[in-house]
Amino acid sequence: MRKTLAAIAAAIAWYAPQHAVAQNYPVKPVRLVVPSSPGGGTDIVGRVVAQKLGESLGQQVIVDNRAGAGTMIGNEIVAKSPPDGYTLLMGVSTLATIPAVYKTVRYDALRDLAPITQAVSVPNVLVVHPSVPARNVKALIALGRAQPGALVAGSAGTGTNPHLSLELFRSMAGIEVVHVPYKGSGPGIIGLVSGEVAVLFPSVPSAMGHIKSGRVRALGVTTVKRAETLPEVPSIAEAGLPGYESTQWFGVLAPAGTPRPIIDRLHKDITAALRSPDTKQHLSGEGALIVASTPAEFAAYLRTETEKWARVVKAAGIKPE
Repeated sequence: MRKTLAAIAAAIAWYAPQHAVAQNYPVKPVRLVVPSSPGGGTDIVGRVVAQKLGESLGQQVIVDNRAGAGTMIGNEIVAKSPPDGYTLLMGVSTLATIPAVYKTVRYDALRDLAPITQAVSVPNVLVVHPSVPARNVKALIALGRAQPGALVAGSAGTGTNPHLSLELFRSMAGIEVVHVPYKGSGPGIIGLVSGEVAVLFPSVPSAMGHIKSGRVRALGVTTVKRAETLPEVPSIAEAGLPGYESTQWFGVLAPAGTPRPIIDRLHKDITAALRSPDTKQHLSGEGALIVASTPAEFAAYLRTETEKWARVVKAAGIKPE
């Protein structure tokens, strides 16, 4: 009986200050760290979330772009910030790939960050130069198997999501390709359009104009379901490689140890913002799919993604930088 009463007292002692903090939150502006330059996909999603979240919180949510080191600079800032709900991270899928690609990472995303919600996912798309005879995924795999090493594939850089999408495809299809890393998605697209490379896995938004103009041919999207913006293009999984899935995703996280009532408040407001008609319309126009998961779902997804890409990086022989 005494142990039970002691446990109840301890629970009340822990909960009371957390509840008080949450009741008063927020009393000042909130900073949303975007670990990339202005104008990119992470920044676009971050600014939409910041505007809507600011309206619901009654405080300004300031977007703080901290680009560099493959998003590690911005990630580290948040991981080492006070867990008070006033510094948040607009996380991106590199959170799950960085541990496998880089030797030195001064934070642990699974330990040092508290997931709030996976906001959206953005499909990549398998595109080929018009000179490639393959008109679908099965034909491309057959071509790769018949001519090992003949296909030259570009990417946005070693260890980037488009590169890992390529490596997952190569591994699952059992083909060999020559990888040409570019310094970003833009140069990679230019390389494909010019014919320097034959295959690329860019994001749907970055490739859309070239697909519509016929300068590149889309064979499949990397998500399990078809992309709303490319409904005529099948998923790679349905087009010939069952089980294939690779997405760029964006989500909001806080420093580990942030009081649970604050996490719950932020989750409620952010997911409501994501599901609002104007937000859905805006982000779907960028090729994004609304997810709005729970903190537990996002935490499980982040762990699964981290384990998955560690296996892909190891199998592909990608050396940590």
